[in-house]
Amino acid sequence: MLRAVLRVSGADTAAEALGPESGRELPRTRASVSSEGDETVVRIEADDTSAMRAALNSYLECVIVVQSVEHIAKVRR
Repeated sequence: MLRAVLRVSGADTAAEALGPESGRELPRTRASVSSEGDETVVRIEADDTSAMRAALNSYLECVIVVQSVEHIAKVRR
């Protein structure tokens, strides 16, 4: 069993945005999203390296989108 923990600091809406992603079924993976202080924490377990890579790619892409949207929102204020 492979495990990974992603910590996203300063992302106010990341937990809300990533929550539904954790409910989505990815083959051979399990994931949870929680808030810890000012961080969003994503915990991933995967049965093999291919499944872990796919899950990491999926969550990291979501984090990038959330951070980009937050940046655009701040610039336009």
